[in-house]
Amino acid sequence: MIKKIDTKAARVRRHKRVRKNISGTAERPRLNVFRSAKHIYAQIIDDVKGVTLVAASSMDKDFDGYGGNVEGAKKVGMKIAEKASAAGIKAVVFDRGGYVYHGRVAALAEGAREGGLEF
Repeated sequence: MIKKIDTKAARVRRHKRVRKNISGTAERPRLNVFRSAKHIYAQIIDDVKGVTLVAASSMDKDFDGYGGNVEGAKKVGMKIAEKASAAGIKAVVFDRGGYVYHGRVAALAEGAREGGLEF
């Protein structure tokens, strides 16, 4: 009998592998990405203090569009960069969250770079 692969558990394993090498500090906090089928979320986290400094998602009230496509992900990237610059954050470490750097994850990163974040 062939067993079905648990894709969520596989992503969590990949994320743990990535997180062994990536950590956010006060100088360079971590830009974390989570995506679901309909939405995409981004947080900037200081892992030393264990606090979320800035967050943006396609579920925000002021977001117009659909978070399940590349255009929506790019808008969320621009929004997180805008909020980060307002909070005084210029450089971050990108955490792809166990996802392949492709499609919506890459679009969010490009939007954040266009918005002024450095990584």
